[in-house]
Amino acid sequence: KKPPSGGFFMHLKRYIKENLKKEVLKMEQKIEDIIQQYDIILFDAICVICNGWAKFLIRHDKPAKFKLVSAQSPLGEAILKYYNMSTEHYSTMLVIKDGQLYTESTALLKVMQHLGLPFSLMNSGYLIPRFIRDFLYRRVALNRYQLFGITDNCLLPSAENKSHFLEHAIRES
Repeated sequence: KKPPSGGFFMHLKRYIKENLKKEVLKMEQKIEDIIQQYDIILFDAICVICNGWAKFLIRHDKPAKFKLVSAQSPLGEAILKYYNMSTEHYSTMLVIKDGQLYTESTALLKVMQHLGLPFSLMNSGYLIPRFIRDFLYRRVALNRYQLFGITDNCLLPSAENKSHFLEHAIRES
């Protein structure tokens, strides 16, 4: 049997397509608003060293200036898609500061400079040419699972640390 053609199904298909486009545009606008409103760090939630980094930030970013979001979460994936980055092969921490995207070694240095002393001393890392910094960053990032392992115990928001997570900040606003 041939599927019905014409009128109703063509209109239904067009209606779905147009509404899907509108929803995608709304989501992109929401992500744009979030990026402008918050300083964000996307991290790999299954990576041991990345989880350690997130715990370090929770300990040392007392005012919770940076908001953490897992790259594997729906919000993290939406941010990655917004920047046309892979949602399957996550290879760099992303830092969005004052609406500006930073990746690789610059992302790390950008965060450290805002944590105050002694961490801001890492600003001296900017003296190393970026291509060298990024080469070293990539060596660790691309081998992080082999070097440090993966975890089933992802870092989750708790009563004590929820102010550090982007999802919580959005819900509270």
